[in-house]
Amino acid sequence: MTRRSVLIGTGSALPRRAVSNAELAETVDTSDEWIVERTGIRNRHIAAADETTATLGAEAARRAIEAAGIEAKSVDLIILATATADQTFPATATQVQSALGCNGGIAFDVAAVCSGFLYAVGVADSMLRSGMANRAVVIGSETFSRILDWEDRATCVLFGDGAGAIVLEAREEAGETPRGVLATKLHADGAHNQLLYVDGGPSTTGTVGKLRMKGQEVFRHAVTNLASVLREVLEETGATIADIDWLVPHQANARILDATARKLGLPAEKVVVTVDRHANTSAASVPLALDTAVRDGRIRQGDLVMLEAMGGGFTWGASLIRM
Repeated sequence: MTRRSVLIGTGSALPRRAVSNAELAETVDTSDEWIVERTGIRNRHIAAADETTATLGAEAARRAIEAAGIEAKSVDLIILATATADQTFPATATQVQSALGCNGGIAFDVAAVCSGFLYAVGVADSMLRSGMANRAVVIGSETFSRILDWEDRATCVLFGDGAGAIVLEAREEAGETPRGVLATKLHADGAHNQLLYVDGGPSTTGTVGKLRMKGQEVFRHAVTNLASVLREVLEETGATIADIDWLVPHQANARILDATARKLGLPAEKVVVTVDRHANTSAASVPLALDTAVRDGRIRQGDLVMLEAMGGGFTWGASLIRM
């Protein structure tokens, strides 16, 4: 018997307001055709003043807890991945903890931008397997609309707001096909800081800053790094590409999703795609896409699911989970 982190529930939350490409084109020098051709994005959700990273994260967590069939007070670990925290401190995870009513356990944020949810899964899995906690809610939540330069059409059309969450529970698993997190691989390379970053911060400018990106360079690194880390996870677990039932990638750009799948030789019908509906929601994109596929019946218990993401830093990672 091996203690594993078993995924027992998923949830997500989106801001009330959906913004189509056509509506965006009313205020930004762009068009539906231009955005769809280059990104595959048709829609995104934008948070209102009363919708924050904390409120969206808490709602996603509530839905994941409900799906898991457990009580919120039984959760003893909350890890929230975000690049758009409600406050410089304390951690947004503590606000979610208070909203859920499970105070007293462990709660903290992880900052790894679009890869943040994968980093959070890796940390939660380690803590659950070690016995430091027994039930974890892992969240990716973002309000990227707050840090976009709405006059830069190359970046502002790419992002949206939202949250996704999962519940992981420590269980003793045995057999040839045990459920749970089977392996996670994480990487970072700070040499590429200037390719995707925000030009502000408490220690430098004293301001929040705006997102800046060199899209073509990011695209090139993303395809290479994502394919490489996925193969690392397969090598560690002994699984093959053919064994994967579903790939749930970071929803950055339809072109990146297509290019990565081709590089791996993975059929397009095995890739969960939500970028057209939600745009790039950074750390929220993987759990949001995962919850979408679970709730529409595509991903079922027993399926072998690969999660992967790359973000600013650069950071990147992948995790293989038996549902």
